[in-house]
Amino acid sequence: MADTYVLVHGAWHTGAEMEPVAQHLRERGHTVYCPTLAGNRSGDDRATSGLKEAAQSVVDYLEKNDLRNVRLVGHSYGGMVISQVADWVPDRIARLVYWVAFVPMNGECLNDMVPPHYKALFDEIAAANGNAVMLPYPIWREAFINDADAALAKSAYEQLNLQPYRTFTEPVVLQSELAAKPMGKSYLLCTEDTAMPHSLPWHPRLSERLGLYRLVSCPGSHELCFTDPALLARKMEEAGRD
Repeated sequence: MADTYVLVHGAWHTGAEMEPVAQHLRERGHTVYCPTLAGNRSGDDRATSGLKEAAQSVVDYLEKNDLRNVRLVGHSYGGMVISQVADWVPDRIARLVYWVAFVPMNGECLNDMVPPHYKALFDEIAAANGNAVMLPYPIWREAFINDADAALAKSAYEQLNLQPYRTFTEPVVLQSELAAKPMGKSYLLCTEDTAMPHSLPWHPRLSERLGLYRLVSCPGSHELCFTDPALLARKMEEAGRD
């Protein structure tokens, strides 16, 4: 069955990095959109853009394209965005898919869910960089794309862009917790993902906040979109179908 997917990228990314996955989904018969979030677009003010603006940009995109019955997929930081979008326009969403993504409770920001050493690092980088943050390459290489060779890790890193730090510090405001929301929910787990330490895991620490949900897992790092987009597309389809 053909479905409509909207792939919401994570921090430091744009919609362009989602296109290889999207193309595999399209080849499987689906309609796929890959918007770039406010704050990550060329010319956006990294000092002032926050989570609210990012989420509003997705709502605007859904409304402009009159998208309904959507499989809304959020990667990493994108989980914060789709959580807010689901609160604002639940009638447009058939299923939420959290791909190794943050699952907030009402009033939480992304930084509330990361280890203290990440928050301290991001605070330091943002203070020296106009309230924008970039992931240092050694962390990217070892924790985010550990299933790539050196050449792919470097070429992928060169595609990243500065992230507005307000997207990490601004909390979601939810009328009801995600577990109480009526649409379907899935969590897509990459088993070699160490972007979050395994002592503070994506699953079940964050996934169980969805209440009733479908768990789909596959091998791979946090950045499976670079290292095996075909596998990711198959698993995304598994997570997104009714």
